[in-house]
Amino acid sequence: MKVGVRCASVVRRWHRGRMEIEALSEAAVNAAVELWGRVGLTRPWNDPVADLRRALAGPASTVLAGWAEGALVATAMVGHDGHRGWVYYLAVSPEQQGRGHGQTMMAACETWLRERQVPKLNIMVRGDNTTARSFYERLDYVTDDVVVLSRRLNAVE
Repeated sequence: MKVGVRCASVVRRWHRGRMEIEALSEAAVNAAVELWGRVGLTRPWNDPVADLRRALAGPASTVLAGWAEGALVATAMVGHDGHRGWVYYLAVSPEQQGRGHGQTMMAACETWLRERQVPKLNIMVRGDNTTARSFYERLDYVTDDVVVLSRRLNAVE
């Protein structure tokens, strides 16, 4: 899918239909965290505000915000390690779901990564989240034969 792009200063904006996508502003941080909570993306062991601020401050990451009629309707955190890109916190407000906004956000993330010459995009989906898995499969994402190992460095008590 091709997403139209126009530049305004150094901020990139992607348009599709009635949604405009740009880097999340400081003024919209609380609205993004509230959206993540409404769609069930937050977990007690992750501080969503800290995650968001880290992504916005990093040179290899950002949070994209989708706006329609003046309201924040979608987000996606995108970043890379130089070889692999990652998307987290893809969210579309419940009342806006089914309108192609999730697909548009993923296309914007892919464009953001391509502009930085990142060759691969990975997405981690919880094993029991069949809705998300189906969404990504419809966008031609495939399951890789890998195991993700992790260790929490700042355990929640």
